[in-house]
Amino acid sequence: MVTSTYHVKGMTCGHCVNSVSAEVGAIPGVSDVQVDLATGQVTVTSESPLDTGTVRAAVDEAGYDLVEA
Repeated sequence: MVTSTYHVKGMTCGHCVNSVSAEVGAIPGVSDVQVDLATGQVTVTSESPLDTGTVRAAVDEAGYDLVEA
């Protein structure tokens, strides 16, 4: 298992957290998504390393912005 952490900008409420969790969680191979609303940190556990573009597309689909580290 691989754990990756991303920063997402624009989340302000529980609905935001649910949207990001659902979209990122739908990426094949993802087994867990934890979102910290206060920091904008999204921690993803997956079977193998994820392509950042794939994660960015999922976050965009949810309506938010993935911030480069």
